[in-house]
Amino acid sequence: MNSTYLLAAVGTMALVTYLPRFLPLAIFRKKIKNPFIRSFLFYMPYGILAAMIIPSIFFSTASVCSAVCGTIAAFILAYKKLGLLSVAFGACATVFLVELFMRYTNLL
Repeated sequence: MNSTYLLAAVGTMALVTYLPRFLPLAIFRKKIKNPFIRSFLFYMPYGILAAMIIPSIFFSTASVCSAVCGTIAAFILAYKKLGLLSVAFGACATVFLVELFMRYTNLL
């Protein structure tokens, strides 16, 4: 991954998480009472962030199989309401172990 792509990704993520929170303050003077618009503005940064991160997960490892196993491990750990660091470490450890197993058994 080159540094230009990384800087563009970080800049885009910063922009899409900042704008939905800033624009309602700048445009609307009164409090937004519509529950749909409030919900949309609250969840939009998370949706855009997920849309940017999920595709790169599957191309950042040596095989798609290890990426899928790491993603499943991350979902399970997040479902158990573990912290962000625990989820990230668990997913990375899962990917490492799956790739180690695949190299050991010559599947990779």
